[in-house]
Amino acid sequence: MIELMAIALVVGALWLVGSLIGLILKVTFGLIGGVFGLLAGALGLFIGGLVMLLVLPLIALSLLPVLLPALLLFGLVWTIVHLARKPALARQS
Repeated sequence: MIELMAIALVVGALWLVGSLIGLILKVTFGLIGGVFGLLAGALGLFIGGLVMLLVLPLIALSLLPVLLPALLLFGLVWTIVHLARKPALARQS
């Protein structure tokens, strides 16, 4: 019976040591993976932002036929309002 208890203690101790080593490895690689994930996310955000800045003029040019009537209407309204305003009188002191 003592031998069986000694075997159980040895197996339990080995299981405990293995669990602690696994915990240390899991935490270490989790932190390393998190840092690499953050760096990859920042790099992807930077590259994505750069690509968006490069593509933005092409998108604006492709939307020009759709937005041209609205721009012309806005210009017409602005011109009418601008011409209808009376100039401010200059104060003489």
